[in-house]
Amino acid sequence: MRLILLGPPGAGKGTQASGIIEKYNVPHISTGDIFRKNIKEGTDLGKKAKEYMDKGLLVPDEVVVAIVKDRLTEDDCKKGFLLDGFPRTVAQADALDGELKALDYSLDYVLNIEVDKDILIERAVGRRICKNCGATYHIKYNPPKTENVCDECGGELYQRDDDTEETVSKRIEVYLKQTKPLIEYYNDKNLLVDINGEQDIDKVFEDIVNILGSDS
Repeated sequence: MRLILLGPPGAGKGTQASGIIEKYNVPHISTGDIFRKNIKEGTDLGKKAKEYMDKGLLVPDEVVVAIVKDRLTEDDCKKGFLLDGFPRTVAQADALDGELKALDYSLDYVLNIEVDKDILIERAVGRRICKNCGATYHIKYNPPKTENVCDECGGELYQRDDDTEETVSKRIEVYLKQTKPLIEYYNDKNLLVDINGEQDIDKVFEDIVNILGSDS
């Protein structure tokens, strides 16, 4: 099962990714995780990526693609993988196609979790996190038993600085603008499947399993 997972911030991608990798026993490949691993291990690609990141610059496509390609050649990817956070642009998607062909791989699906912008903003603005243990709550959908107090450890709950309505709205706009061409790209290749992310978490996963099949 070779998959790409798309979805705006707050769409629940992380939760669905966890379910997919557990059920289908494939590695979860996040570019952020790969960057950190390569930088920590001091690989040549990691050093290149760090040069750009230290300067506050975007890592160029050729470096990102090279790091992803290197990850895809590892043994655990032979039976499949879930790409998350990559590709972000059509140029990266084209480059990925070339690398997959070289490895004699082909994508099965590109899962696109869709959630209305107003709902995404509500989800993010209402989120509260425990300063002590990191447990996550929502003032509407998953409130703590006592206001601003963590059920798990009694720690104080707080709202992240980047969870304001203005910041979240900008974040979503950037994502939608950036991802629209990518969605059209995979739609043209008949790989794109839209998933209704406004449903209950379990129902979203059920829909994904119905598309992918039940074989684990």
